[in-house]
Amino acid sequence: MIDLAIAYRVYPGVSKTPAAWSDDKLKLSAYCLSSFKQSLGSLRVKIWALLDGCPPAYEALFRQYFNSDELVVVNLDKIGNHATFAMQIDLLSQQTEAELVYFAEDDYVYAPGALVEMVEFARANADAHFVTAYDHLGNYDLPIRQERHLVRPFGSRHWRTSTATCLTFLATRAALLRARRTFATYSRHSEDGSIWMSITQKLGLFNIPVYGSTRIMFKLWLKAWYWGWTQIFFGGTLRLWGPIPSLATHLESTCLAPTIDWNKEFRRIEQEFIDRHESLSFTTGPGQV
Repeated sequence: MIDLAIAYRVYPGVSKTPAAWSDDKLKLSAYCLSSFKQSLGSLRVKIWALLDGCPPAYEALFRQYFNSDELVVVNLDKIGNHATFAMQIDLLSQQTEAELVYFAEDDYVYAPGALVEMVEFARANADAHFVTAYDHLGNYDLPIRQERHLVRPFGSRHWRTSTATCLTFLATRAALLRARRTFATYSRHSEDGSIWMSITQKLGLFNIPVYGSTRIMFKLWLKAWYWGWTQIFFGGTLRLWGPIPSLATHLESTCLAPTIDWNKEFRRIEQEFIDRHESLSFTTGPGQV
């Protein structure tokens, strides 16, 4: 058995407006993957790299960080966001080497040891069905901030139940199997926010003052019921936990996790990359950096 099974998907285009390295997706991917590797500490992992229309340089990145016995490279022909997420669901629910699984995207940066802390929290708390590294800004500026949440001290930080997160998260394999059909609705054009609402909220979705307060929230509420009514009524109680302060951030410039000087973190990641004598030149071919 291993500690964590990971499906990490990469797309070579720049999406939205990243807060750093926005002019070079290879550089962004390299720094994010470098921080991800540092977040794993000494965890025993198996990682599937889902490279969707990526040049050979991206495979070289993964082979630089992961040994052949822990890495499976899957080269894809531009199948898109929805299809790669569906592949993550299939791979991580069908594998049997780890009880904890991780859905990863290519535009997150992590604190050192972040995944170690998440694994420890999940193992120590039976109700940690899902865990995010990202203290989403929406926890503070959307109406969901008015909902009741549990807060639990563990390790060096507090952990709070969350209504929703993005599509980068840790799950127990058992919880993933319970919610698999609901996650699969993303490929039929549901949204990550509405999926999470149907998984985590249950009776909370009857709170009309919260979910009817803005057009965005009402739209997500409608989609949660339309796509996830079976999960809401028959899926049981599943909890999503997140750390305070954050262990990672999505790089979208308008959604950086609060209370952390991310520009300082970006500089740290760059410097550590340089200190390891790594290069972003992949012209010599896969495996040669």
